[in-house]
Amino acid sequence: MDTKVFTDRVRITVKAGDGGDGMNSFKAYKGKPACGPDGGDGGDGGSVYFVGDKDMNDLLSFRFTSKYFAENGERGGSNQCFGKNGRDVVIKVPCGTLVRDAESGKIVCDVFSDGEKILVLKGGRGGKGNVRFTTARRHAPNFAQKGVRTKEHALILEMKVIADVGLIGFPNVGKSTLLSKISAAKPKIANYHFTTLSPNLGVVRYYEKSFIAADIPGLIEGAAQGAGLGHDFLRHIERTRMLLHVVDVSGAEGRDPLEDFVKINRELKEYSEKLAALPQFVVLNKCDVYGAEENLPRFAAEYGERYRLFPVTAVTGEGTDALLRAVSEFLDTLPPVERIPADEDFAFAAEDNTQFEIVRGENGEYVLLGGLIDMLCRNVVLNNPDSMQYFQRVLRERGVIKALTEAGCKEGDTVVVGDVEFDFVL
Repeated sequence: MDTKVFTDRVRITVKAGDGGDGMNSFKAYKGKPACGPDGGDGGDGGSVYFVGDKDMNDLLSFRFTSKYFAENGERGGSNQCFGKNGRDVVIKVPCGTLVRDAESGKIVCDVFSDGEKILVLKGGRGGKGNVRFTTARRHAPNFAQKGVRTKEHALILEMKVIADVGLIGFPNVGKSTLLSKISAAKPKIANYHFTTLSPNLGVVRYYEKSFIAADIPGLIEGAAQGAGLGHDFLRHIERTRMLLHVVDVSGAEGRDPLEDFVKINRELKEYSEKLAALPQFVVLNKCDVYGAEENLPRFAAEYGERYRLFPVTAVTGEGTDALLRAVSEFLDTLPPVERIPADEDFAFAAEDNTQFEIVRGENGEYVLLGGLIDMLCRNVVLNNPDSMQYFQRVLRERGVIKALTEAGCKEGDTVVVGDVEFDFVL
């Protein structure tokens, strides 16, 4: 018995690497201890990429590894040596994997083709070394810039099978048997419900033409609301160009084939109007079983004018040639499978260098937080006079000093910026 669990939807956490800090150092020769700045820049952090892999069939591997963090950039060195860039993280996923932001649900990208490499998170920029701050007036800057810190992001990976034709229908109507007859696929076949627990793909060749067919696990009434396996696999039909609706025309399991047909189409419509609008050919299977002779004319009278009907006996392959000819000719008239576009208004939240807030600490100190403060902590060395002048100027220009006084901060009160405390001076 196959005990492998098919996984087509997972949640993972990704993070680009932090940028390396710039180096604050000075040249030193024998007898000349300070010969000018020579601190190099920090390396850029590694980025996060997704790559399509045609040899992957599901997302099972992500159930064991859910965190993917790129390497941080290396700190800059002396003698103007740059820090090494962090290694990228390249995440392989099956073709047809949709990447969503877990917080907003918006589409980040669609990994559509084999070998396609998509940048999702760019690594943090490395900080500048002190040599980069040398000017005509500042000959020996005693400070360097810190690298950009990056944030973790939760993503949802959602696999959607890429196929030209989707085989749908109630459980045990013969979808897997039909796929095994028209392609080289070897799906598990047995006479009980839900034998197929994951989509099976097969390449169907009809003379010089070929197309991909997907056997979608059996739907039941209530599938759009999550009953049976339908809710897990209806998403896989969304990429198909057309549907082959397989019906047990014999009614061997005590169901009416006409009612089965209506119920499955109702589930498609409730799940997605797009699914309901896909063109359908109806495959009337099990024509060799008792009851088919009576139900065939009933089905033809009810749906023969609206749908193309193909009586077949999948177990022997009878009737499949006419079906394949019609499908291959019809596919020539349909547009190819298209990638799902990313949401245009989506972007991972960038650091807001204008925002700040003031909170009171346990001992009554005033703590500065926010993107502006993070930027200052990265760029300012508080024990350097030149850097402190820049720091104080930014605080005044951005309204931080005014906000502190409005919050009740008085001269001599303690203000906390990052890891540093200082007395407030107007």
